[in-house]
Amino acid sequence: MKSPKRVRVALLQARAGSDPAENLRRQERLFEEASEGGAAIICTQELFASPYFCQEEDVEAFRWAESIDGPTVRFLREQAQRAKAVVIGSFFERRAPGLFHNTAVVIDGAGELLGSYRKMHIPDDPGYYEKYYFTPGDLGFRVWPTAAGRLGVLICWDQWYPEAARLTALQGAEVLFYPSAIGWHPHEKESEGAAQADAWRTIQRSHAIANGCFVVAVNRVGREEGPGGRAIEFWGRSFVADPMGRVLAEASEKEEVLLADLDLGLIEQVRIHWPFFRDRRVDAYGEIAARYLG
Repeated sequence: MKSPKRVRVALLQARAGSDPAENLRRQERLFEEASEGGAAIICTQELFASPYFCQEEDVEAFRWAESIDGPTVRFLREQAQRAKAVVIGSFFERRAPGLFHNTAVVIDGAGELLGSYRKMHIPDDPGYYEKYYFTPGDLGFRVWPTAAGRLGVLICWDQWYPEAARLTALQGAEVLFYPSAIGWHPHEKESEGAAQADAWRTIQRSHAIANGCFVVAVNRVGREEGPGGRAIEFWGRSFVADPMGRVLAEASEKEEVLLADLDLGLIEQVRIHWPFFRDRRVDAYGEIAARYLG
């Protein structure tokens, strides 16, 4: 499928609470705004239909899980059809009894499900106890040819791994989407907050440069309380970077729809002048599959 030269993307940056109906109503308003803004691709943040329940290991949180034909994906298909736009949405997938994934779906403008990606890299850090909930993805890194371009999807913790971005770009991805849920532990914000947010932005800009493609990072916002008085302040700041790593648009730390126009023709121009794919030493990289070489 031939890509259009220019495409408008919408990043839905929002809060999420414990009322799933209110979460969907909030998102529906954002979808409407994105559609009115002429978006051809609309992407949600990670796990947009629920609070970020991974702050603790709680068996009751599995109630947020749904099958791929459940209400959240049905909602996304309806929004895609209504907006006549490609939709990328993240949800907590119940694949089978006792088997769960952190999954993103890709839906075309007719509301048809094109496929899904299951998060490959699963963190296990204070406040981000995802290994308790999610089985690592088994669908590999994927790209979907759509009417709005060739799209690759990765999820949050995946954004720190150059291998994931590279393998997706090598399949022809013109745009890498990263639905995310990342924020500060409030007690660290003053001392480490600026460096953490800058590192998050820098690593994803580097994927855009190294692979000569666009990167779209969609983060959530708002303070969500955790156990024992702990909390996460999701910093928002969703952004779009072009193949030279330039930030085309960046959101605030508040709920909003961020729109950006991508000139997909820029990809070839940049790759001609920065021919990283041409000069890769594919004969010399076999050891990259090792855990450690020291």
